[in-house]
Amino acid sequence: MLKLRKGSRVPFPEKLFEGYKIESDRITSNVNADKLTELCRRFIAEHPEALYFILELPTKEEDEKEAGKLHTDVYYIDNCSKMEALAIIERYADMLVNDGMCSFGFGGHQSHDEIMVGKYNVVTGFSSDLARLAHVFELAGVKENQELLTAWKTFTEESPGESTVVEANGLSVYDLPELFLSWGMYFKERRAI
Repeated sequence: MLKLRKGSRVPFPEKLFEGYKIESDRITSNVNADKLTELCRRFIAEHPEALYFILELPTKEEDEKEAGKLHTDVYYIDNCSKMEALAIIERYADMLVNDGMCSFGFGGHQSHDEIMVGKYNVVTGFSSDLARLAHVFELAGVKENQELLTAWKTFTEESPGESTVVEANGLSVYDLPELFLSWGMYFKERRAI
């Protein structure tokens, strides 16, 4: 059974298992919560190039301008060295990995490879060389499973998933954009969900 992020609840956890599958243009995976930090470390280690960090947060209710519509606020830190990218994941792993509301990830400016840790432990990877990216998942101990079922496929109106904010040391993911200002974090866009 999949070990979920602390801020995530699903109606049928017994149906979910760790693994990845290669699709036409991406890798989709379920990754145990206790392996998410290691997967990010492996991705960073395997990419000897300038990296970027992405943070996606649901727009706060008071900032929503369109009635009945939900949005996501997207933030970036560009041109991270390996050391800087590792520092982000090492210092803030508890908050990022355990929070059920945020999505986060890393990408390469040159290769355009990217991994995004999304809700309910679904990690999506993009690359022009999916076999090379699959190797990163294998190094983190995540094995191929072409029969993979993600939490999203199990939800119904009667049985939805639930995501909550999880605090670490009195801070939440909503504090990160301000904490990362000195690292060069900037607001990129507000996207409709």
